[in-house]
Amino acid sequence: MKTNHAGSESKTPAVALRRRTEEALRETNKYLENLFNCANAPIIVWDPEFRLTRVNHAFEKLTGRTSQGVIGKSLEILFPPEQVESSIAFIRKTPLGERWENVEIDILAADGTDRTVLWNSATLMAPDGKTPIATIAQGHDITERKEVEQKLKDTLESLRKAVSATIRVMASVVEARDPYTAGHQTRSADLARAIAAEMGWPQEQIEGIRIAGSIHDIGKLSTPAEILSKPTKLSEIEFSLIKEHAKRGYEILKDVESPWPLAEIVYQHHERMDGSGYPRNLKADDILMEARILAVADVVEAMASHRPYRSALGIEAALEEIEKNRGTLYDNTVADACLRLFRKKSFKLEET
Repeated sequence: MKTNHAGSESKTPAVALRRRTEEALRETNKYLENLFNCANAPIIVWDPEFRLTRVNHAFEKLTGRTSQGVIGKSLEILFPPEQVESSIAFIRKTPLGERWENVEIDILAADGTDRTVLWNSATLMAPDGKTPIATIAQGHDITERKEVEQKLKDTLESLRKAVSATIRVMASVVEARDPYTAGHQTRSADLARAIAAEMGWPQEQIEGIRIAGSIHDIGKLSTPAEILSKPTKLSEIEFSLIKEHAKRGYEILKDVESPWPLAEIVYQHHERMDGSGYPRNLKADDILMEARILAVADVVEAMASHRPYRSALGIEAALEEIEKNRGTLYDNTVADACLRLFRKKSFKLEET
């Protein structure tokens, strides 16, 4: 009796192929597993019920938590108590299949500290392409970077406070020597700040121009007091000495550390758009916008207020000066903002 081996022989190639396929699949899975666990970035995976199903070694290292301690538990355990509600709400409202890109979410480490992490995510779908089976998120720890940024902010805030205190002292010294222009710097600064706000400037720049305005005449410390308070018209020589105050102000302020270009603003506040100003005859784009704003504020306040050698000319005369010379002496945008403040928004200079 002959044994028919045809059937078993015909199955042998199929069995071999299946075995090779299974082996290749195991190798692929092993490779992916190693890739998952050897990644330097923390990776977490959760299912549609928001239960953790996988975490890698980088996650364990970052948080001090073990995979055994978190797998199977709700995502809620990952977040600081005060952020659980907002973090879960964000995750739940993310549309199906939508990726995150650099989303900042804090996670809670085993020692109770918070780690700030930027996350990127992707949704894994079933073969039908419609059913989500998991979400995978990879993070980048930015805790140290955030701490450095906060320290920088704190340092800048301390610097601002120190600069502001120094500026107040400087302003009071200037006005103590020149009682006839007492309050001029403050009122000019207030108007310059209002113009900048009307132009839509950010608060940071508005604060800079306010500070510059409050000391824009600091260079007058080097001007003889008898000239500053002279009750009659200045001679040509006396006026030339007065004109030196912009340059002197720059020299006083140039080494003061500040987030704003205070020295240059002060240096330029008597420059004019057509180059007819002083001390450097700068034109148009060569003049800082802050200096253009301060120039208009300075002229308006000076004309509207009393001076040792003349009575106040009044606010209308000051506004007519700005309107007549907008685009020639004064920046168009700045002039228009100033005119709107007084004529449409009822801005008023503080009483002397």
